[in-house]
Amino acid sequence: MRNVLVAYFSASGTTARMARSLARAAGADLYEIRPAVPYTSADLDWNDKQSRSSVEMNDKSFRPALADHDAPIDRYDTILLGFPIWWYTAPTIINTFLEAYDFTGKDIVLFATSGGSGLGHTAADLTVSCPGAHIVNGRLLNGTLSREALRQWVESL
Repeated sequence: MRNVLVAYFSASGTTARMARSLARAAGADLYEIRPAVPYTSADLDWNDKQSRSSVEMNDKSFRPALADHDAPIDRYDTILLGFPIWWYTAPTIINTFLEAYDFTGKDIVLFATSGGSGLGHTAADLTVSCPGAHIVNGRLLNGTLSREALRQWVESL
């Protein structure tokens, strides 16, 4: 696989660690999707219906602002897009990211970290935000995966 970018959003560091490992294993470049306002631990309290993440995820039209718009998307054919699973899907900042760039003709393969749920309908949920792209659920990348296991997964795509 050539011209691969691993783009990821990580609120707590778990997805960031996996994205770095994946980029090394795939020989891919790495880009961090950062919110304009970083998330605090209180923001991530899914038990609090008034927490920032709960409010955002309960309004599917909400789009958290990005810290920058300098992802070099046009240089890549394939984007491995990673994030933590929130409320059984991608955080809404992933929609913000997808809507900020033109992904027409690009392959987007999702990967996620999760404490309990799978990717479910995430690809379908995100399709509306990247018309013209081919977006598919990849896999959960939880725990410690060897460089070889990650390389084999990327080669299987």
